[in-house]
Amino acid sequence: MYERALFAVWLLTLVLFQSAESCELRPVLAQVPKRLPAGYVISEGTEALTLKGCAAKPVAFTSSDPNFTVNTDGTIIAVRGLVITTKRFSVLVQDESGLDRRVDIILSYKNEASQKSSSVAHKRIKRRWRPLPFSVTENASPPFPKDLEMISSDSSVNYTVHYEISGQGVTTDPVGLFILVKETGMLRVTKAVDREQYPQFNFIARVYDQSGREVDAFLPITVIVDDVNDNAPEITGGRFFSVEERCRAGTPIGQVNATDKDLANTTHTLIKFTLLNATDMFSIEPFTGKLTAKTNTLDREAQDKVYVNIEVRDMGGNPTGLFNRGTIVIALTDVNDNPPTFKETLYKANVKENQENVLVTRIPVEDKDLVNSPNWKALFEVTKGNESGQFRMETDPKTNEGLLYVIKGLDFEKTPVVKLEITARNAVPLVGNDNTWLSVPLELSVGDEDEGPEFNPVIQYIKVKENVPNGTIIGTYKALDPETKNSNGIKYYKVTDPGNWITVVESTGELKTANTIDRESPLVHQDKYNITIRAVDESKKVGKGMVILLIEDENDNMPVIPGTDLVICSKGDALSSVLVEAVDPDKPPFSTPFNFEFGAESDGKWKLKDKTGNSVVLEQAVPLPSGLYSVPLLVKDLQGSGKEQIVNVRVCSCNREENGVGICGARSASTSFGSSGILALVLSSLLLLLICLLLLFICTTKRDKLYINDDTGTSGMLLKSNTEAPGEEVKDGALMIIPGTDAMDGSLQNGTMVSKNLNSAPGNMGQQFFQGSGVYNTTTQDFGTDKYYTSGRYDNNLYGNRGFQKFSNTSALDTWNTNGRYLERKLAYFGGEEEGRYADDVLKTYGNEGVGSVAGSVGCCSNLGEPESLDFLNTLSPKFRPLADVCYTTNKN
Repeated sequence: MYERALFAVWLLTLVLFQSAESCELRPVLAQVPKRLPAGYVISEGTEALTLKGCAAKPVAFTSSDPNFTVNTDGTIIAVRGLVITTKRFSVLVQDESGLDRRVDIILSYKNEASQKSSSVAHKRIKRRWRPLPFSVTENASPPFPKDLEMISSDSSVNYTVHYEISGQGVTTDPVGLFILVKETGMLRVTKAVDREQYPQFNFIARVYDQSGREVDAFLPITVIVDDVNDNAPEITGGRFFSVEERCRAGTPIGQVNATDKDLANTTHTLIKFTLLNATDMFSIEPFTGKLTAKTNTLDREAQDKVYVNIEVRDMGGNPTGLFNRGTIVIALTDVNDNPPTFKETLYKANVKENQENVLVTRIPVEDKDLVNSPNWKALFEVTKGNESGQFRMETDPKTNEGLLYVIKGLDFEKTPVVKLEITARNAVPLVGNDNTWLSVPLELSVGDEDEGPEFNPVIQYIKVKENVPNGTIIGTYKALDPETKNSNGIKYYKVTDPGNWITVVESTGELKTANTIDRESPLVHQDKYNITIRAVDESKKVGKGMVILLIEDENDNMPVIPGTDLVICSKGDALSSVLVEAVDPDKPPFSTPFNFEFGAESDGKWKLKDKTGNSVVLEQAVPLPSGLYSVPLLVKDLQGSGKEQIVNVRVCSCNREENGVGICGARSASTSFGSSGILALVLSSLLLLLICLLLLFICTTKRDKLYINDDTGTSGMLLKSNTEAPGEEVKDGALMIIPGTDAMDGSLQNGTMVSKNLNSAPGNMGQQFFQGSGVYNTTTQDFGTDKYYTSGRYDNNLYGNRGFQKFSNTSALDTWNTNGRYLERKLAYFGGEEEGRYADDVLKTYGNEGVGSVAGSVGCCSNLGEPESLDFLNTLSPKFRPLADVCYTTNKN
């Protein structure tokens, strides 16, 4: 028995030992192409990664190198293309119990040259560096430094070597984190490392002999920092959410997000969300953070915002995990789940009768929904008692009260109290099957007022025949006092009567005819004629009513042919026709059908056919030549009332027909022109002849040019125009009076210059143009082949191609103009004289001719010496010659 127990213990120890032995995780060695493509499978179902021989099963794989990934079955795959010499990384395997295991992966490229021929012996390549890779746990506790791994090169067999390292963590930040024992190759770490700051380190190891020669290729070293759970998760992103009140249970609200700085895809970052309050209102999915409504009874009116505390814990919510807490806000948005409610169970109001468009009362309501939202705004309606449309309801936008208006006056005598029902609604539909719109009764008391008389009915219809004799009583239209219900003291007056056909008896309201009632009058519409009557009681209150006369027709009109000028298109030997229509303003049976007959003077050239109710076809009985024909027709109505009428029918050749009516063609001039046309042609010919004679006379008659100067010699003094004879100004000695009548002859009649045409003197005086009053203008004068230009001041008249004008020898203005004519001739003479010119082409200042001038001053203010004689014109030289040269320019073109 003892031996069996001892054997069992030995067997159990062996099994456990073998189990422990088989669960040992060895590095994964794999040969790959030197150029490793993306998607390349490094190894499939690696036993070390699948924890073969271990009691636990793997649940997650994490590669330390982002260039590689591991499937759930332990297959290692390259994520992107790489060039491989020697590649080392590790895979972190997490089992079901949460335990993390690390498996080293070592890749080397295949020596393809050694595999080209099967005859070549496969030679085992010896590792040059060992062991690899390295790892260090973050936040390791002292003491430091700590030994990590031994670096060893195969060259140490042949040489005495020492090792050196450089790169990140050695010679670059963080400098001095790793140190190396040069002689032994032991790698050490000098202080704690934070993985969240430095997840891994990459540096280079080199080996040298005693002479300092590098005896082996450098070795890239990667030190992976193993993660420990040293960071608690934190809530990130927005913390404000909203959801409608009364929403269905399970309605999504939002997503709560949290992050953990520890290594991703490990239990260190497996976060669990937990609500710490409001668990009866909301729920959250533990590992996604999706927030949903838990009930359908969320009520904004009870609580419009809910503050929810949330805990986020890593390690999948394990009590040993690290955690943080935060608060989120969930706002409940409003829906219309509360109808407007009335503050009273019965409302009362008062209004005077006959008042219109007045506010009667205000009806306040309460609504728990969001103020100023469509869910809160109330809409009011009179649901009972407003069948006649006498009321309207509005809403005060500020107070949300209902406003009741009377739009049609109420009648106290008919309804002293009006009972209404008011219903309040919202602008949007109501939510919830248990909610309905509410109503409230309202009693409106109508106040009595003294009213004017009222016609009953307001519109009265009276039948009357047209053409009834004047003074005939056709009816009575009375009004009653609403209070006394009688007509005592009421007087009646007409307001409107377009044709003045009716008179109203003031005291009784009787209606009498005042003029002939005519149904065919344009004042009658559809046999109706309107009269407005006003009733006035003793208190001067007024009431209005309307009387509509229904006028009955009488046979007081005969049929008439409106168009008595007709056209028949001649069609050779064919017999043509035309339609004759008649009208009668009367109504049947006093009008159509009409009877058409020929009159007594008919000549037998025509016949009637195709009679209708109001028309007949007039056709030629024999072919007729073109011309105008008179056809007597007798037209009678259904009662035999009618008269004979003459229809003028023109037979002609038609150019066209429009709507069945012929249009005659052009006729000869002898028939087209009347006496007026011939007279117009004669007058036009005579007028044309007169115009031709006038033009001929103008072209053959030539007059001297008129020269008029506004300078009257009075030094700017205006002459009086109302003097009957020359004034004292005319006798001024400064004016020159030129005697003689051979060249000039004139007379003054009624203060106006009278001029006569004379034959032009030898030479052409040219054309004179004057621009505006009192400005200097230029005159062109031709003498022989020379052209002269002179400037002078003239009035605002334009003269051209005109002859000499003779001026009165008694008028100062005429005398001055005559002197101007002589002066102009003298200037022309000196301007044409070639020899003895005193100022060739040189303009001189008027006020100063220069030192030594024999002429002296030629100022414009010099006074004339002998006004009664023209001898001075012959003694002007040499004083006058410079002035002539200045004023005239010879143009020898």
